[in-house]
Amino acid sequence: MPAKLSVNLNAIAYLRNRRDLPWPSVTGLGRIALAAGAHGLTVHPRPDERHTRNADLTEIRALIDDEFPRAEFNVEGFPTEDFLALVEKNQPDQVTLVPDDPAQATSDHGWDFRTKAGYLAPIVKRLKKSGFRVSLFADPDPAGMAAARDTGADRIELYTGPYGSFHADPGRAGAALDRLGATADAALALGLGVNAGHDLTVANLPALARRIPALSEVSIGHGLTADAMEFGMAETVRRFLRACGW
Repeated sequence: MPAKLSVNLNAIAYLRNRRDLPWPSVTGLGRIALAAGAHGLTVHPRPDERHTRNADLTEIRALIDDEFPRAEFNVEGFPTEDFLALVEKNQPDQVTLVPDDPAQATSDHGWDFRTKAGYLAPIVKRLKKSGFRVSLFADPDPAGMAAARDTGADRIELYTGPYGSFHADPGRAGAALDRLGATADAALALGLGVNAGHDLTVANLPALARRIPALSEVSIGHGLTADAMEFGMAETVRRFLRACGW
């Protein structure tokens, strides 16, 4: 089965927050994405609420429950106590833990599992006890996958930013893809599921999907939102689904 597509709504929320107005509607565009075939919605609430607001989570949870009960809700973030309380309140299907500093513009690296496995393990246990699938943001590093597995997490999410950044350099993109593939192979061999996200596009998704046929999910925000400005949200979702192999 091809990788499922989760639409990250952060860029839409960031645009909305430029004015004290309710548009563009985060929930409204999420509805269009799900109606067009997206398998889920992703948000990454940060402490300063500079894009996704905490109130958005309640509205997205209700949207999925009321209109798209087969879709999934994925919430990303650094596991502060406030973040953990937020996800426990809003009951996502998946929680993706990222090692972000609150001041970061966007996620730009994965966990150092060799030094952070002991820190992550009780957090993962808490989240799984609440019934959430847990994914950990991961750099393309095959040697770190055993430590990632030891946290008790269900999946990793491969950080594909470097792969996406080499969009104009096929040789370097190919080398980055090889590293992602090797990391996925190591994770899958240890029983971890594999997600991927960051700077994925219609152009670079097919090669990723071919190299990692067991890829479970891709979470895409910036590139998808940029395309939606040209093609509209519904058609953009359909284009990304085709790029995933659906």
